Amino acid sequence: MRIMSSQRPRGGRIINNGSISAHRPRPGGVGYTCSKHGVIGLTKTLALEGRRLDVAVGQIDFGNVTTAVSDLTQGDMGAPQADGTILREPQMSDADAADTVAAMAALPLGANVLSMTVMATNMPYVGRG
Repeated sequence: MRIMSSQRPRGGRIINNGSISAHRPRPGGVGYTCSKHGVIGLTKTLALEGRRLDVAVGQIDFGNVTTAVSDLTQGDMGAPQADGTILREPQMSDADAADTVAAMAALPLGANVLSMTVMATNMPYVGRG
């Protein structure tokens, strides 16, 4: 933020990578969920401190995005659910995730999205847990 506030033109945008797991954790995901809670606090604090420096700070909480990591977490069978079952969950493409980041980055500095949740349309987020 120091660099962004001293450059010309002044300001900039920080986009943090959150996760829906901070809001709807999975069994066995305590470390990941705690780290994503930390991202929420970091985002809100930086957004507050960035105001006077013309730095906009936001966060995108992605659901399941098809990546090499999701291949590990979903596996062939799926992901653990709160009721103890394993379910293969829908995923969104990594291109859609990149488009979301680009859309947030393209906002003028006078506008900010503090937090955004983006997921596959049929992902069981609402009602999960």
